[in-house]
Amino acid sequence: MTRPAEDEEDRFQILATASLTLSGARVLKQGDTFAVFDRFGDIRPWGVLGAQGLYHDGARFLSALRLRLEGQPLPLLSSTVGDDNIVFVVDMMNPDLPPGGELVVHHGTLHVAREKFLWQAACHERIQITNYGPSAVEIDLEVAFAADFADVFEVRGTRRDRRGTTRPPELSDSSVILAYTGLDGLERRTRLTFDPAPEVCAPDRVLYRLHLASMATREIHLTVACEVGDDAPVVPPSFDAAHAEAIEVLREFAVHDCTVDSSSEQFDDWICRSLADLRMMITRTPSGLYPYAGVPWFSAPFGRDAIITALAALWVSPDLARGVLRFLAATQADRMDPAADAEPGKIVHEIRSGEMAALGEIPFRRYYGSVDSTPLFVVLAAAYHEHTGDGATIAELWPQIERALMWIERYGDLDGDGFVEYGRKSERGLLHQGWKDSHDAIFHADGSSAEGPIALCEVQGYVYAACQGGARLAELLGDEGRARILRARAERLRARFDEAFWCEELEGYALALDGAKRPCRVRTSNAGQCLFSGIVLPERARRLADRLLADDMFSGWGIRTVSTRERRYNPMSYHNGSIWPHDNGLIALGLSRYNLKDHVLRVMQGLFEATQHSELSRLPELFCGFTRRHGAGPTNYPVACSPQAWAATTPLLLLQAALGMTVEGAEGRVRFLRSALPPALERISIRNLRVGAGNVDLALHRHPEDVGIHITGRRGPVEIVGIK
Repeated sequence: MTRPAEDEEDRFQILATASLTLSGARVLKQGDTFAVFDRFGDIRPWGVLGAQGLYHDGARFLSALRLRLEGQPLPLLSSTVGDDNIVFVVDMMNPDLPPGGELVVHHGTLHVAREKFLWQAACHERIQITNYGPSAVEIDLEVAFAADFADVFEVRGTRRDRRGTTRPPELSDSSVILAYTGLDGLERRTRLTFDPAPEVCAPDRVLYRLHLASMATREIHLTVACEVGDDAPVVPPSFDAAHAEAIEVLREFAVHDCTVDSSSEQFDDWICRSLADLRMMITRTPSGLYPYAGVPWFSAPFGRDAIITALAALWVSPDLARGVLRFLAATQADRMDPAADAEPGKIVHEIRSGEMAALGEIPFRRYYGSVDSTPLFVVLAAAYHEHTGDGATIAELWPQIERALMWIERYGDLDGDGFVEYGRKSERGLLHQGWKDSHDAIFHADGSSAEGPIALCEVQGYVYAACQGGARLAELLGDEGRARILRARAERLRARFDEAFWCEELEGYALALDGAKRPCRVRTSNAGQCLFSGIVLPERARRLADRLLADDMFSGWGIRTVSTRERRYNPMSYHNGSIWPHDNGLIALGLSRYNLKDHVLRVMQGLFEATQHSELSRLPELFCGFTRRHGAGPTNYPVACSPQAWAATTPLLLLQAALGMTVEGAEGRVRFLRSALPPALERISIRNLRVGAGNVDLALHRHPEDVGIHITGRRGPVEIVGIK
């Protein structure tokens, strides 16, 4: 990850020049706009913590922002993002002013509060300065700013030979417009508006000369609007009006969702932050709701990430799955395009906007280089129907589902051996196209790189689940012949998979088969995801589960991506020894499928306790795979996205796995298979769980040997079945 960006395989990787987690970065997102601030509410300039900034539509519209009193930084009192992830609040005070001379204003006399949120492609900020001293003060407040209009891939570390043209700033009494015309011909403008007007308005700063009587407060509003192309100038609403609109939209997101609370305040904080992160990552598209992958590096539509996020959140928010399915159906490939790794029926991997994508400087404008998004699309469609009973949406999407199944049959199996493999068509695309897509992630036991085409073990499981799910959907639509073909394919694949991938000495499955059909005999978490899909033979499940929870794989916080016994193990790597929450969540759901609840609870407990060391009770994209140490928390990974959509939904996967919960919408039924709860939880309440046309409220209580389930509210015909 820290190699030079010009290295052939790392040229689109993220340079780890500073740690986002250790810097205490504060993140906001709304729609296609996101912002990364420091704890003071400032944006430090390029070169210090390069990820900070205000971004919109793939570009950075504000690269520096600094608030000062009398030219001095302010001591921090508190800094937090609200539980709903809408408003970032900072409390500060003045230092001794002037420093080093005869005091005019003693430290702690002035309180400075900053509130920020994003709405409609703009950052809205309210600055309040209150004088708690016994006498009036005269003081200068300065806001400095800059906009570099860097493409997000430039910020990540990709070098460009040429850039566009920066336009001269436009000034008025109360506004500054900074502009840049890109090589793509688009003009991008940052419009800073101040209310009231400052005494001094310059191209890179404004200055207020404040007179504050004792106990008096002054209020300043700053709006930073992002404008692209021929967009009419944004006329921002007032701070309060914009905030009210943002709150109302959040309520609309949440009104139909299921809610969860428990006997544990810490667990409730975990769930609350996870749901808030999920809602923040969701963007409205013409096809419906869609979760962007992660801030700051992946705030864009990704196929695999959105599918897994929607699967995890299905029991809480089935509308999200419908939006994801429709969006991916609308962007499904319909022709061969080797430069984009596209083939008919393939589901998109990544869609990027911005100058570099428009010019083709990066291949990701609409890129199809993932081997698993297509079978997972079918898996999500089948799961969505099982949960909701919404046959109309499945009928609407059936042509795209069938095309995805045809891609598996015609294009996915590159060499005709019955397994789905990948091999990139574009030299500028991704070398590895599973979820572990870093250049060094697929290797043999001696540490040598696997040469393609590569058949990943978990992908065969996804294909197995896609064939089984596709068969159920074909039956729903009356095509019994197609259903029989798909089921037969699934059973052949399951038998062939066990024969080719099972490695007795590993007590699990090989990571992959290389192009010569040699197994990569490496102990990895990929094998654990095979449990999630159901391709694992029942007699193999417990042995595989025990292997995953052995000390070389389980750190105490979670299951590592690679065992400590393997040649390429590195706990600080991206994919070769780190711990990914979503990976653990999928494995836990698989463990539950095979009724291995003790294993589920160990994974759940580890990740839950990991978040007790997190400032916002937030699971990041990943963290380092060091063994758990007494009295210390997990070790941060420096450039992990936080929040990240599929990490945010991991607690939902874990709770579903522990409860063994399955919603059968068409039958109006909820099944609980041998439910279990960790010792920290005496009670769980689930409200507004949608089950087909009805919904139900449930209270679950942990007993010494099992979990009691009680209906506390029911609307419509809903049946609860508990199997102990």
